Amino acid sequence: MSVRSEDTDENTAPHRAGFACFVGRPNAGKSTLTNALVGQKVAITSNRPQTTRHTVRGIVHRPDAQLILVDTPGLHKPRTLLGERLNDVVRTTWAEVDVIGFCLPADQKLGPGDRFIAKELAEIKKTPKVAIVTKTDLVDSKTLAEQLIAIDQLGRELGIEWAEIVPVSAVGDKQVKLVADLLIPLLPKSPPLYPEGDLTDEPEQVMVAELIREAALEGVRDELPHSIAVVVEEMIPREGRPADRPLLDIHANVYIERPSQKGIIIGPKGSRLKEVGMKSRKHIEALLGTPVFLDLHVKVAKDWQRDPKQLRRLGF
Repeated sequence: MSVRSEDTDENTAPHRAGFACFVGRPNAGKSTLTNALVGQKVAITSNRPQTTRHTVRGIVHRPDAQLILVDTPGLHKPRTLLGERLNDVVRTTWAEVDVIGFCLPADQKLGPGDRFIAKELAEIKKTPKVAIVTKTDLVDSKTLAEQLIAIDQLGRELGIEWAEIVPVSAVGDKQVKLVADLLIPLLPKSPPLYPEGDLTDEPEQVMVAELIREAALEGVRDELPHSIAVVVEEMIPREGRPADRPLLDIHANVYIERPSQKGIIIGPKGSRLKEVGMKSRKHIEALLGTPVFLDLHVKVAKDWQRDPKQLRRLGF
């Protein structure tokens, strides 16, 4: 193998690139941390468990490294076929990444959910694991210290050797850069895997659907979070527009499981759906960098979470 001359300079560290994945029970702060590291909204966040369904890759570019973040759904005990499929996605991802970040919220004592995931992680021997204590802005230093000790203890019990244990607050922007600093040395030496400037490799249609779903999740009653799926049917530039004033037409369907949920999503006189449209359109325009006309329809796909045919059609 030939050695390139610039790599032999003792002052320059070799370029590293690889995949890291954040795991943790639902709502442990994985997506918020992904967005904070990438510096832009690439993962959908919500204060409800089980918001992330697609593996969103956020890409952190540095002169010496490229860190590709794989955001997986929270691992949980599945109650539906959708739940089982999401868990399969998680396990496949763990086996393929270079480093795993286990997110544990500082404001909640370690519970059965964390132990369940830690046991699964203990089975994956080769991949280095970093324990990331999230939401540190919500606790005092005594509570944080107790959590750090508990996580160290959990590792010892299960035979997991943490490469690092790092406290972080993505919301308060505390130690976010440090997380990247600790993950990067655990990546293989490699040239960049994605072009400079790319923030994610998700197809735009998937990201647009996720932004609509995030807006639809906000403020709906507790029984709805898992019942909402969004499919973007088409994204086409409006014909006959002048080059300096383009418009992108986006037609999307919001699917729920039961006719009784339709009214909740649409709201009185369509007010809620209108708000969903306005909120998501703002984020979509920022993402795509172009004005958008968004056409939303609410449709019923009966019990789609339990029906393999419907799951396929809705992209799972």
